[in-house]
Amino acid sequence: MTANALKILLVENIHPVAKETLMAEGFHVDLITHAPSESELIQLLPKYDVVGIRSKTELTAEVLSKNPHLLTIGCFCIGTNQVNLQSAREKGVPVFNAPHSNTRSVAELVIAEMISLSRQLGDRNTKAHVGDWVKSAEGAKEVRGKTLGIVGYGHIGSQVSVLAEAMGLKVVFFDVVKKLPLGNAVMKSSLEELLKVSDFVTLHVPETPETKDMMGAKEMAQMKKGSYLINASRGTVVVIDALVEFLKSKHIAGCAIDVFPEEPSSNKEKFKSPLQGLANVILTPHIGGSTEEAQYAIGMEVAESFRRYLKIGSSSGAVNFPNVDLPVKHGTSRLLNVHKNEPGVLGEINGLISKAGANIEGQYLSTDDKIGYLVMDVHSSQAQALAADIDKLSRSIRTRLVY
Repeated sequence: MTANALKILLVENIHPVAKETLMAEGFHVDLITHAPSESELIQLLPKYDVVGIRSKTELTAEVLSKNPHLLTIGCFCIGTNQVNLQSAREKGVPVFNAPHSNTRSVAELVIAEMISLSRQLGDRNTKAHVGDWVKSAEGAKEVRGKTLGIVGYGHIGSQVSVLAEAMGLKVVFFDVVKKLPLGNAVMKSSLEELLKVSDFVTLHVPETPETKDMMGAKEMAQMKKGSYLINASRGTVVVIDALVEFLKSKHIAGCAIDVFPEEPSSNKEKFKSPLQGLANVILTPHIGGSTEEAQYAIGMEVAESFRRYLKIGSSSGAVNFPNVDLPVKHGTSRLLNVHKNEPGVLGEINGLISKAGANIEGQYLSTDDKIGYLVMDVHSSQAQALAADIDKLSRSIRTRLVY
């Protein structure tokens, strides 16, 4: 299948640079602004070979079962929990995301929110807009010399660490995986230990069964009295009702929340939260990575992953798929095969290669516990027939030629 024949659907108002980049590569690209429902996706996707989404669109097992022809999926964001990764993998569909592109944008928002909470900027701004003049130093503090506790020391958490330390904060962090501290940051052995010493707590964890409701009443009680909580990670991490109670009792002096358990599906839908109307509470509409620079970078990053997979078979960076990245070999055709990872499959494939008398110029196989991904360069005259024979094997999931 040529690039010109491949059709790509981009949804949720993905930055137009993605469409421009992919069209320049010869793909047909359609862009829609909203997040399609499950039923709409089931109707739309049969016309497309590839789909790109953001955080609101859910590619469920049902959607994927109705569209087994999809070649690849792109999440134009960090998270991939909106895709049934197991179902995609079983169908031989790699899922790509953009784990690095909005790191700086989220980190800068966290720093801004930390200072805003410490100076009560949200409340004072609101009051000034209605004519109330609240000029007072009471409750307003510098962040310099305070302790910032970072929960999750990945790409964003570590970037926050560097920025915070440059501003004179002491930095401690906790992560379930041992991480190398940057600068003078100190790793804590438990979440409880971090909460007890931190003036500010910022959360940077993925959405998993382990992180769901990670910050509940028990954990908030462990926080220092008068400390602040910032969540720009996932909405399911914080128990909102518990946070409301700890804000009302003033045990927690303020919070900045960018993600929520339930969020509007579009800008036209009204947002409601128990946190509305509380003192020193900053609520933002999931904009941690919503800067022009980040959205441009995300569009470029995932579009490049699409290009490399669709044109040369590179699965490097896929979150649910064996990672293979072979250089292009001129004068050959490249055959890609996804198959069940069971004993004897490669032997069957090599048997067909031998039977065809095919001249193999390069071959690479990578597997995980469920599937194997084979990339093979053969002479062009033999490629079409060989691909057809391999695709007929009972344990082949999909086979295609990319050039």
